[in-house]
Amino acid sequence: MSKEKNKKEFKPWWILAAFLVMIVINLMPVPDALGVIGLRALSILAFAVIMWVTEAVKYPVSSVMIVGLMIILLGFSPVGDLGSVLGVPDLSGSDMLGTQAALSLSFSGFATSAVALVAAALFLASAMQITNLHRRLALYVLKIVGNKTNAIVMGTILVSIILAFFVPSATARAGAVIPILIGMIAAFNMSKESRLAALLVVTAVHAVSIWNVGIKTAAAQNIVAVGFINEAMGMDVSWLEWFIYAAPWSILMSVVLYFVMTKLFKAETNEIKGGRELIQSEIEKLGPIKPSELRLIVIAGLLLIAWATEGVLHPFDSSSVTLIALAVMLSPKIGVFTWKEVESTINWGTIIVFAIGISLGTVLLRTGAAQWLSDVTFGAMGLDNMPLIAVIALVSIFNILIHLGFASATSLASALIPVFIALTTTLNLGDSSLGFVLIQQFVICFGFLLPVSSPQNMLAYGTNTFTVQDLLKSGIVITVVGYILVLILSATYWQWIGLL
Repeated sequence: MSKEKNKKEFKPWWILAAFLVMIVINLMPVPDALGVIGLRALSILAFAVIMWVTEAVKYPVSSVMIVGLMIILLGFSPVGDLGSVLGVPDLSGSDMLGTQAALSLSFSGFATSAVALVAAALFLASAMQITNLHRRLALYVLKIVGNKTNAIVMGTILVSIILAFFVPSATARAGAVIPILIGMIAAFNMSKESRLAALLVVTAVHAVSIWNVGIKTAAAQNIVAVGFINEAMGMDVSWLEWFIYAAPWSILMSVVLYFVMTKLFKAETNEIKGGRELIQSEIEKLGPIKPSELRLIVIAGLLLIAWATEGVLHPFDSSSVTLIALAVMLSPKIGVFTWKEVESTINWGTIIVFAIGISLGTVLLRTGAAQWLSDVTFGAMGLDNMPLIAVIALVSIFNILIHLGFASATSLASALIPVFIALTTTLNLGDSSLGFVLIQQFVICFGFLLPVSSPQNMLAYGTNTFTVQDLLKSGIVITVVGYILVLILSATYWQWIGLL
């Protein structure tokens, strides 16, 4: 058993392939427009992409390997005239960057407010799990909608929407809803292989992914994008601004999801008799609402208000208010958990992966590697002679296709957002630059096609309630409609509100 597990966690041939590709890139002639340090940054990106796509090792392990490579390859690279951009203005053109400066670059991601927000968000998601508040909320919504199968589908979507506001983790949201649905199916002697099971679980996981787009704090990859936008473009996107831009897409797609799922998956029954009673019994198992849950409701409610009024009623950004909320949650008497309770529920590797992903993206931006990659990749497509809508259409297709190889949207955002930011310079997009990058980030959240497209898909797939074909059948329709809606909003709403 342990040998099989090790095989899954360790894929030596892919590790070897990643190193070989990196070495080959380093041995290539250095393009005039790139420079040695830029070429080495690209070689590290190639290594990272292969490791991420194949999951040759666990993501935190590959992240530490990336840090080591950045220290060695960048540290012994001549910086040319990039010294000031890389934070070493005292070096002349012939000097090496040095391992100390390379180490600082490798850990630059840890110094960003985006990492603080993700870390605090993980604690908030953990608070929901420890108190079981997210499960209670889900049960109450499902109790209200009733016994009809289509009503339960609608309730599943509503639960995902509500939790997206308060639980900043797609995996945690899926983990709250799916066990309840599985329990309902089992309680009424329905097989896990039934159409009803597939209908409810696939609906839940698609709804989670749809609302990753609509709410800034719903997914870590959104914070990656905002961090790069802040670093490279000198702009910020508040929680409310993101919601105004993205929520209409998610609302419309939620309606689409309901009709797609109820048409594609014909359940064996139109009604789950006794469903409401079953939900009530599950609520009773949770017992009366605890003081810690009440305190968490108050904290989460105030946090949501603070997010929504950022830059309007107060000067605090999303990261700051979330960290303040975390401090309150950890405080004795008025908090909701102790450090001992929370430390075992936090996936600390997520923070490492997130921060080092930002570091790699920052290196790509500062060395000019992202700009060169953008020019080479998209320049050949003649995008500079196309209207903006055509550019969005083509780049979005590229974005959707490349996502097929990534199991982590956070890693995908770390690799692509710097390239998309550079592309705005190549294409001279001007005032439309922010909108273009944000729209591509929305598309990065598309994880509808395969189980490996996102962690929440893998969690759902592990329940054995649906096949890859089931997910693909619904996912293709959702992806195509979502893509068309992106183009429609690009031509209308996003232009009307000044995003493009």
